[in-house]
Amino acid sequence: MITQLPGIRPEIALQAIPDDERVWVPQAPEVWFRPLLLNTVTGSWCNLLRVRKAGVLSRHIHPSWVTGLVLKGAWRYLEHDWVAREGSFVYEPPGEIHTLVVDEAAGAQEMVTFFNIHGAMVYVDAQGAVTAYEDVFTKIGMCRRHYEACGLGGGYVDQFIR
Repeated sequence: MITQLPGIRPEIALQAIPDDERVWVPQAPEVWFRPLLLNTVTGSWCNLLRVRKAGVLSRHIHPSWVTGLVLKGAWRYLEHDWVAREGSFVYEPPGEIHTLVVDEAAGAQEMVTFFNIHGAMVYVDAQGAVTAYEDVFTKIGMCRRHYEACGLGGGYVDQFIR
C-alpha cells in the first residue's frame, strides 16, 4: 500500500480528450482549452488547445519557455515559415512574439495541441504593447466561470489545481 505524505496532492490521471464537450473552456472565437494541470506553485499549466474552423490565437509573448505536441491537425506562426503538423514537437523560447493561426496555409481547418506553459501568456499589439495577459490564476478563473455556467459546477476545476 502506498502512503500519501502530508501536504502532497494526489496524481492526476484522466482521459485528456474528454467525452463531455462542456469540459472545453472557451478562450476566443473558435478557440477552446481543456485544462489538465493548473500548477499554482510553479505558475505553470498544461492544457489541450483546440482551434476549429480556422482561427487565430492573438499575438503574444511568453516570459518563460513553452513546449507543445500536436495531436491533431496543423498550425503555424505568422512570424515563421514552418508548420507544426500532427506529431510535431514545438519549443517556444522565452521572449519571442508570435501569432498562432490555423488556416489554409497551415493545411488544416482545426487542430488540437498539448501545451505546457510556464509563466504567462502576454498578449501584445502590433507595436508590442501589452494588451492583456493570462496566467495560471486567470486560467483557473476562466475555468471556474465556464464550469459554473455550463452546469458542471465551479468546483469542477479543482481537480486540476496543484
